[in-house]
Amino acid sequence: MIAYNISVKVEWSILEAWLVWQLEEHIPAMMATGLFDDYKMYRLLEQDDTDGPGFTIQYFTTDLERYRLYSLEFASIFTQEAGNKWGNKFIAFHTLMESLEAGS
Repeated sequence: MIAYNISVKVEWSILEAWLVWQLEEHIPAMMATGLFDDYKMYRLLEQDDTDGPGFTIQYFTTDLERYRLYSLEFASIFTQEAGNKWGNKFIAFHTLMESLEAGS
């Protein structure tokens, strides 16, 4: 199992609107690519929230080729969309992980 992890720090001033956008627009659009099978979203705890809270969104796919297709066909579109909508009021970084659990 491959997990595409996006860690995000969001300014307090956009928090409510950003959460609605994530849950009602962005995540459904990511899932609509057909390249991810599931996702999980978490708020980070025990972090310095002075500048805003942190979140991680993990998208799960069965193999690296499906992620590579997402990366080639969609990643820049979604990145640009987020930047256009929220400007410099958030910061994000991405990591790619492979599950080492038996059966994954």
